[in-house]
Amino acid sequence: MTTPPRRKKIYEGKAKILYEGPEPGTLIQYFKDDATAFNAQKKAILEGKGVINNRISEYVMTRLNTIGVHNHFIRRLNLREQLIKEVEIIPLEVCCRNIAAGSLSTRLGLPEGEQLPRSIIEFYYKKDELGDPLVTEEHITAFNWATTQEIDDMLAMTLRVNDFLSGLFGGVGITLVDFKVEFGRIYDGDFSRVILADEISPDSCRLWDSITSEKLDKDRFRRDMGDVIESYTEVARRLGIMKEMPTVIQGGVQ
Repeated sequence: MTTPPRRKKIYEGKAKILYEGPEPGTLIQYFKDDATAFNAQKKAILEGKGVINNRISEYVMTRLNTIGVHNHFIRRLNLREQLIKEVEIIPLEVCCRNIAAGSLSTRLGLPEGEQLPRSIIEFYYKKDELGDPLVTEEHITAFNWATTQEIDDMLAMTLRVNDFLSGLFGGVGITLVDFKVEFGRIYDGDFSRVILADEISPDSCRLWDSITSEKLDKDRFRRDMGDVIESYTEVARRLGIMKEMPTVIQGGVQ
């Protein structure tokens, strides 16, 4: 596995490391090969995962910027790193669901694969030791995690991302079941605005083949289905970015 370069580390999460950027207001986001599930109770190293997620996230974030969904992405630096804007992360995971799957199926007794009456957006409090619990807008405003305006902005952006991703993946024969995004504040003097942050990749989306319903996402790791890297690579191939991808299957990154 490629070793991260030596720089001042700002933060390390389960799948990424943030380093100090080359200029004020920037960070370098490094994509690891680490795979985790069930609040990191299940762990593995999947050679090449970080390379693929870096490339897919770059592609999606760049496209989102062009349609006015502002995000932290500036440019990709190399196979595993991208330059991003430094933001103050809002401690919420925002999940948008189109089809019943995962915890929604478990909580509400819905059969996996059932089309929801409409897209549902849920908020989860980012706290690993608590298992990222589901929270309401009342909790968010009461504990000052975000303002009412920020909640409205996050909801509006999440729905735009959903519309865009549904069309993007639908056009290449992939159904967007659900996805998770995070947001951060960027400051201009005393004023702040909310922008999209983190990543968008098969780690953070449920993606099913539109014909066979074959899973092309992190559920392959969660459920011991195998072929995780092959499935992530298939997503990249269908998006038309495989021609720029390194060989990540068999033998590692080349």
